Amino acid sequence: MPLDALRETRAFASETKFLVPVADGEAIREWARLHLTADPHGGGDSHDEYDTTTLYYDSPEFHVFHRRGSFGRSKYRVRRYGRHAHVFLERKLRRPGMLSKRRTLVPLEALSRLDAPMTGWEGTWFQRRLVLRQLRPVCEIGYHRLARMGTGAYGPIRLTLDDRLVVSRAARSAFGDGRERLSFLQGQLVLELKYRVAVPPLFKQLVEAFALRPAPVSKYRFGVAVLGSPDVASLLPLPVHDPGAGPLDA
Repeated sequence: MPLDALRETRAFASETKFLVPVADGEAIREWARLHLTADPHGGGDSHDEYDTTTLYYDSPEFHVFHRRGSFGRSKYRVRRYGRHAHVFLERKLRRPGMLSKRRTLVPLEALSRLDAPMTGWEGTWFQRRLVLRQLRPVCEIGYHRLARMGTGAYGPIRLTLDDRLVVSRAARSAFGDGRERLSFLQGQLVLELKYRVAVPPLFKQLVEAFALRPAPVSKYRFGVAVLGSPDVASLLPLPVHDPGAGPLDA
């Protein structure tokens, strides 16, 4: 993914998520490549793939994990694409009928400033919110993504399919700190459909063709559950890769 791609901000009012068996994954990839165009910044033979790694932040009491109050409507995270030397500081905010994202591009080496509060740099807004909400790094989640795009009646539409999900603990704002990486959602992929106003007919065709059932999936909450942090009072009662376990709320 070229560096100029990291300056793009996509805005979608709605997103619908699904957990799909690996057995259906290849067929969905073929469907997506037939009906949608490649992500302009993707790689691979079909120019629609890339690797993503994200640091997630939560309070000492795991308010974000438990979706307590306003913590349940926003996520603060740092996202890196591939091995690029720049990363995004992101706030993902969810409100009824609206999904918005604010993000700022900063050099990778600037992340250390998040652990030692400083002012007068591009990430000041992000850092202030971490301090105000008492958020600190909790985990690092990585995955491989296929991304395809198109245009619907109300604007751009986007399909992503994530696999090879791994999680590790994070004690500071840094990537790949030598921590053990654990796989999760084995045997399943995360499919996300993003759009504005209403589900486009093309996505309805996909849902019908593969008999998909929406599942409000949160990679962060699945990842924390896999780590089994002693600070989390309520985790999944069944293994997260078991389809019978039921989805976690986003």
